[in-house]
Amino acid sequence: MQDLKLPGVNFLWPEFLWLMLLLPLLVLWYMWLLKRRRKASVAFPALNLAKQAMAGQAAWRRHVPPVLFLLSLAAMLFAASRPMAVITLPSNQKTIILAMDVSGSMRATDIQPTRFIAAQQAAKKFLETLPRDVKVGIVAFAGSAQVAQYPTLNREELVQAIDRFQMQRATATGNAIVISLAALFPDDGIELAQMGGNRPLGSTAPRSLNDPPSVKKERDPVPPGSYNSAAIIMLTDGQRTTGVDPMEAAKMAADRGVRVYTVGMGTVNGETIGFEGWSMRVRLDEETLKAVASRTAADYFYAGSSTDLNKVYEKLSSRISTETKETEISGLLALAAALLAFISASLSVLWFNRVM
Repeated sequence: MQDLKLPGVNFLWPEFLWLMLLLPLLVLWYMWLLKRRRKASVAFPALNLAKQAMAGQAAWRRHVPPVLFLLSLAAMLFAASRPMAVITLPSNQKTIILAMDVSGSMRATDIQPTRFIAAQQAAKKFLETLPRDVKVGIVAFAGSAQVAQYPTLNREELVQAIDRFQMQRATATGNAIVISLAALFPDDGIELAQMGGNRPLGSTAPRSLNDPPSVKKERDPVPPGSYNSAAIIMLTDGQRTTGVDPMEAAKMAADRGVRVYTVGMGTVNGETIGFEGWSMRVRLDEETLKAVASRTAADYFYAGSSTDLNKVYEKLSSRISTETKETEISGLLALAAALLAFISASLSVLWFNRVM
């Protein structure tokens, strides 16, 4: 059975919309009853006396209960067609992985007081805004990636994990995604080492033929972004210099339906940053971060300052706490129909001591 599509609304059972033709018939029937009542009042003097006794009442009152009842029937008939509408609902996501860059370039002071401290502070505020029933895990990455805290509801443990970050060299954005997936799906046997996760960028060293598969539990691919129980947020200020290709890692996430929201901070065009007596050339690879987010049906955000970074996390908090999707609204219409019917009957009893 094909859906009927109208602007903003689809119908799973469009055949039931033909029942809406009953409403004009009911209106004509109600008008016929009024006309019949007027004729009866002329034929029987006693009814004229009753009409005079009710003359002090507002004439519109007698029409309100039938109109409300008619609207109730319309809502019920509309619900029978099983309409679908795009609405915003509380999200089903229960686990968030924060993958945070701890490479040496995060010491740069172009974001005050430093990129690293600004990222820590913003992440802590983000934890405060999340619903308390959402588990959060933390992955720290530079030249390698490690789980700093497995998903937990304990916000104090998460803050302590963020405070324990230590700077390292290089940037392995792909590793961060793979380790985050391993934390979300511990039973899948995702092994970073077997994906060349520790090889320098551009290395052509072959993997051993005796190595076990990188993923022990194969999953059938699902539509990107369809897994509503978890999401990954990756923050980085650099370009991948080692480890797994981030697009390969993004495909792993997309095949599992996991969204990877990416947040870029730092210098887009490339800049030499110096600190503590040495310097390094860094460049934010926005193109790849946008591609990763797009591949997983997520979004990319750029944060050029600590204020921007806080705003990014506020947006992410609202997006993760709610989701917009096409949902059947028959239940809401049925509830509206019940309320209209109740109000109609209540007013009829209150004003006329009878149910219409």
